Amino acid sequence: MKHPIYALWAVPRSTSTAFEWMMRQRGDLNCVHEPFGEAWYQGEQPLWPRVDESSVRTPGLTLESVWRDLQNLAEQGPVFSKDFPHYIAHLWDAELLSHFQHSFLIRNPAKTLTSMYRHWPDFHIKETGFAEQRELFDLLCDQLGSPPPVLDSDDLLQDPHTMVERWCSAIGLPFMESALSWEPGARDEVSWWDGGSFHENLRNSDGLKPQSRPPVDPQQLPDYVKRVYDLVMPHYEHLYAHRLSSTAATSA
Repeated sequence: MKHPIYALWAVPRSTSTAFEWMMRQRGDLNCVHEPFGEAWYQGEQPLWPRVDESSVRTPGLTLESVWRDLQNLAEQGPVFSKDFPHYIAHLWDAELLSHFQHSFLIRNPAKTLTSMYRHWPDFHIKETGFAEQRELFDLLCDQLGSPPPVLDSDDLLQDPHTMVERWCSAIGLPFMESALSWEPGARDEVSWWDGGSFHENLRNSDGLKPQSRPPVDPQQLPDYVKRVYDLVMPHYEHLYAHRLSSTAATSA
């Protein structure tokens, strides 16, 4: 009997890898890091809009091979996959989506885009994933008859214990408080892109703990980032209206 694949559909720079690292501490799931993303960026036929002749290519790695590997992994035990829905938007159909237990992680675009711009000043709007995240969410609402669970990054960082517990309850997994803590160190399991340059904070962290992140004023964003922000903010607000919340957690 095939086991469930718990999919967390996120956007870049949304605390998603820290959440994945917490899931890896549980010990009861096979965890995979952006498997479709690796193929989208550096597979045999990369689809990212900034690809050029010098871009890394991995022989044998395709979206189809990733999907086969995920299904094989689910034959062995339950799987947790953190990924971005824009990588496979062209593959969505009822059959494929039926294999996943879906949930979403969102973050205010002003914060996400500021972080992306810091790493990739030439990022393309297709790499932000907000439109596709909303499209998948709406598609699943129609298919399932109710919205899948949605976590907001600010809520998660303000009260990790409560929000992870609520997410676990919504997704059908037991909550494990011990998974919220870990030792600082290498994060090779989540570092297929650029040697893990995006994950410095995670390498230095020792757990998913309450913390505040200062708000970002959209009016102070660079012109290009501000234009992208104006385009994607409605998608974020659409999912935000369905987010899991607690009396202790309020999004900034």
